[in-house]
Amino acid sequence: MTDAGEVIAAARRSGQRIAVAESLTGGWLCSALVSVPGASAVVLGGVVAYATPLKAALLGVDPELLRVRGPVDSEVAEQMARGVRSACAVDGRPAEIGIATTGVAGPDPDPQTGQPAGTVWLGVSSAAGEHAVRLRLDGDRGAIREAAVRAGIETLGALLGEGLDPGTTHSR
Repeated sequence: MTDAGEVIAAARRSGQRIAVAESLTGGWLCSALVSVPGASAVVLGGVVAYATPLKAALLGVDPELLRVRGPVDSEVAEQMARGVRSACAVDGRPAEIGIATTGVAGPDPDPQTGQPAGTVWLGVSSAAGEHAVRLRLDGDRGAIREAAVRAGIETLGALLGEGLDPGTTHSR
């Protein structure tokens, strides 16, 4: 299992900077990364776009996509990850890696689509491409959010350590 310290170390070694877009995790993923000493060298920042309209306004997610499919969707996650790379650009240089979380923490299903609690998408964007990782998580609201953060850290670790096929979708 990858931890935040390993992600930060791998990003430093590779010279890649990370930006984080969060919805259901509400800043928890970015907080986990910046809790590591030296994280400021590679974590540029994050955007918490909890309200659906903010995904479009701050991260550039297609408003029509949000209207038709709702916020809990693979393409929404990918667009969030792409958008945060630019939103957190420093000196005109976007982040090399963007990661995003969107999903249903519960206890109620998503009001727009009816997707059940525990449905989560992680989006990742880098020069290698974009992909979404589907998670099916169990537990109460806190457990789902915590598991989504852990999965985000593991996904970053895989991307930085081994590389990740841009077309891969995973269930957990």
